Amino acid sequence: MWRCARKWRLLPRQPKPPKHPRSCIIQQPLTMLLDEDPGTLIHHTIGNFNIQPDKQAVTRINDSLSTLQQSRDLRIREAESSLRKLSRHLHFVSTQYEEAVAVHDSGKHAAEMVELDTKKFRIAKAASELEIENERLENELEMLKERLADLEAQGLEGDEATRREREMDDATILRLKIFRSLGIDIEPDDAGNFNRAVIRNSRKGDVHVVNIDPKFSRFFYANYFWSTIQG
Repeated sequence: MWRCARKWRLLPRQPKPPKHPRSCIIQQPLTMLLDEDPGTLIHHTIGNFNIQPDKQAVTRINDSLSTLQQSRDLRIREAESSLRKLSRHLHFVSTQYEEAVAVHDSGKHAAEMVELDTKKFRIAKAASELEIENERLENELEMLKERLADLEAQGLEGDEATRREREMDDATILRLKIFRSLGIDIEPDDAGNFNRAVIRNSRKGDVHVVNIDPKFSRFFYANYFWSTIQG
């Protein structure tokens, strides 16, 4: 509030003007005059104002504007730097593109495409053939697995029919069975040659080991084996 001493002086009331026939009554306000100097009143009025908060607010606003301007300048510099980098990259890419267009040969490109298509067709054909061969080998593998399972089920000597057929066709096995029935076991050496005989005499409980020498005849060994068995 303004706290200034004011002294007011009332002037004499002015006489009322005559009434106009077509207007309302006009009332003349009181005229008041100041006793003190206007400059003094203004000085006192200014002294009663507290402008320090306003000055601080203006200072804060100026600081905020300065910080905002610095941030804006920094963003502008960063944008300009990015723009320069992009411009250099664009120039580099444009140069590469122009060089590629200059050295491009459409005829050579078409020939390369035809060659690649031919290779692709060959590869697809080879892949198809390999797939067919793979299926054939898989079927053959399954058949071999089934055959192996059958052989494992039959054992090392095979089933009964196979053993009989093999014994009938193999004269060596027949001879060995005959010798074994007489108590004579013919044993092969490391090379597979039958050059050793073990003769067992069940009546006497004797065992004779005979090394067969090729210089003696089969007739000699037959008589020797028979005499040993008869004991």
